[in-house]
Amino acid sequence: MAGTRPDQAAAALARRAWALAAMAVVAFVLAGCSASAPRGGHASPSFTAPPGHPPAWMLTRAALAQMMASPAVRTGLERTRVYEILSPGQTPLAAAGALPVVSFSSVSELKQAVTGHQLPAGTRAVLYDPEAWSFTPAGEQRDPARAAREAMGIAHAHGLKLIVAPALNLTTARPGAGPRWRQFLDLGLAGALARVCDVIELQAQSLERDTRTYAAFVRAAAGQARGANPRVAVLAGLSTNPPGAQVSSQQLTAAIRATSGLVSGYWLNIPGRGPRCPTCSAPRPGVGLQALREIL
Repeated sequence: MAGTRPDQAAAALARRAWALAAMAVVAFVLAGCSASAPRGGHASPSFTAPPGHPPAWMLTRAALAQMMASPAVRTGLERTRVYEILSPGQTPLAAAGALPVVSFSSVSELKQAVTGHQLPAGTRAVLYDPEAWSFTPAGEQRDPARAAREAMGIAHAHGLKLIVAPALNLTTARPGAGPRWRQFLDLGLAGALARVCDVIELQAQSLERDTRTYAAFVRAAAGQARGANPRVAVLAGLSTNPPGAQVSSQQLTAAIRATSGLVSGYWLNIPGRGPRCPTCSAPRPGVGLQALREIL
């Protein structure tokens, strides 16, 4: 700016910078408003724990009932965001202010329930759980991102969020070298799925016996997911009873403390033997209770 004194030039630059910043803030707020008002008039649940607050938790209906048996854990959960995972046809407990999330292993099941208005009142999200098992069609196992894209279209058209929880064993559809968790990363599955969902849950629970490996996988997969979709929320899986040797509550709390800055919350699994977990032994809710007592 020829002929302008230095202080006047500085003032002009400051005014321009302030104006640009104000425009950016307005654009951000508008984007946030549009994102928080999906079709159907339902308020969008947040899967991100506020700063200084404990992580969000997802638990199945049975697991939530078991955790609520402890007054201390119940009080702790009531201070967090809790999402109650239901199988199709289940009625929610609605304990600890939990929001219902209905889980499906195939897109066709999800579509039938959502379009047929078969979800419980208050449902804010549906969960798509593709795994290498008989409950997920082979085509969806080979290309889970394409299936998740279809599921997202169905969910969003009905004012719902979509959570995708890909199992590490999806790598068996396209086998490679190295441990399964590394193959999962090499295939870019976290990034591919993050592009077509609102929340991705990393099924890392098989790694929780080794805190370093668990944290390394969660860090890499969360980075891959956010690199593909900066808006995606990331959760990580924990289990009181993963296949193999028994785990302790100390191993669960170590996994949580090693990754609490990387994810927005956790899915705490308390499985028992059944068609969906034929290698599981008896449920061990005490391990989950102790871990939550230490964390909450």
